[in-house]
Amino acid sequence: MYTPKAFGVDDEAAWELVRDAGAGFFVRAANEGLRSAFAPVVVSGDATTLRAHVARANDFWRDLDEARVEVVILFLAASAYVSPSLYPSREVSPDVVPTWNYAAVEVRGTLRVRDDDDWKREQVVAVTNHFESGRDVPWRVEDVDRDFLARQLRAIVGLEVAVHAIEGKEKLSQNRPEVDRLNVRENFASGSPRERDVARRMRS
Repeated sequence: MYTPKAFGVDDEAAWELVRDAGAGFFVRAANEGLRSAFAPVVVSGDATTLRAHVARANDFWRDLDEARVEVVILFLAASAYVSPSLYPSREVSPDVVPTWNYAAVEVRGTLRVRDDDDWKREQVVAVTNHFESGRDVPWRVEDVDRDFLARQLRAIVGLEVAVHAIEGKEKLSQNRPEVDRLNVRENFASGSPRERDVARRMRS
């Protein structure tokens, strides 16, 4: 991922962006070209492993068997269009262009398929508990009928990624004059949900 120094973040901040995004695009090479899948993830406590699952009907995991392949996982935590009209500096220097503000992460690692029921049950419980946390009445996998859960587990395939590298990027108008950056943040703060999300990340 192209990351100018001004937009780079450290690994700890990058993992926080992964958790904020919640789900990412898994991309890998296959015999016929590239394959991708979008899935929510659970990050291990030491950030060395990502776990996810996809539908068994999804071709993403086909032809892997016991093989381990390189994978890149792309996460987008925030994203919004920036109009040049938001730059007060254009009145002095009119040579401005539209751009996009965003917070994104690229994770690289080695992917393996996990298709045993115990692993999949543990992963489903982990991902559910993670995203249900904070709800007044969390939904629990344990409340599901056992036969129904067994059928659901047969319908999915687990993905486990041994993480090799992570790179995070926050492009949040750091390359603009302060007056422009502050005006973008102020306008985004009262804008659409995606603009407000970007504004929250544009630190003073």
